[in-house]
Amino acid sequence: MKKVKQILVLTLAMLFVFSALALAQQQVYPIKGKHKGGDVTPTEAYRMVRENPKNTFIVDVRTRIEYQDIGHPNGAYNIPWKFYTTETGKKGYNKVMNKNFSQDLKARFNPETDTLLLLCRSAQRTIGASTAAVDAGFKADKVFNVLGGFEGDKVKDKNSPFLGQRQMGGWRLEGLPWTYKMNPKLMYQPDIKK
Repeated sequence: MKKVKQILVLTLAMLFVFSALALAQQQVYPIKGKHKGGDVTPTEAYRMVRENPKNTFIVDVRTRIEYQDIGHPNGAYNIPWKFYTTETGKKGYNKVMNKNFSQDLKARFNPETDTLLLLCRSAQRTIGASTAAVDAGFKADKVFNVLGGFEGDKVKDKNSPFLGQRQMGGWRLEGLPWTYKMNPKLMYQPDIKK
């Protein structure tokens, strides 16, 4: 009987340790700002698309170059929130707002029926993009900011060899499907129609 108790205690201890390790591996995403839509993790966004592919869409609001050269989630539509200009500033090339962002969304998606999962590099640009989508007529309970974005956040630990690199969560680092392939049906449509 004593041996059975020891085995039971050991089994429960191992279960506790493995559960703690599994939970420790889950990424915790910070909320970076207020907006009119909701927030989902990359894994939740992927699940939502799989559950309702006819009316749930990933909208990558990064620039065309980011979408092409860094990669994007499989099936993601590119509608940039901002564009690079040919002018330079302290951080390199300047960006300007896409004045047609709301109209571009409504040209591709139905505000009455569609759910939009907005994704950028690290979930900063999608704060403004989410509010713009709701202001354009999309329902607030069907517009989501994908926390962590595509690349995730930068490592801030000064002792880490990855200091300053984007190694903290995001679509790609969660191992979700992504690609470099450019599908003209998913690319920014005003460019295709030229």
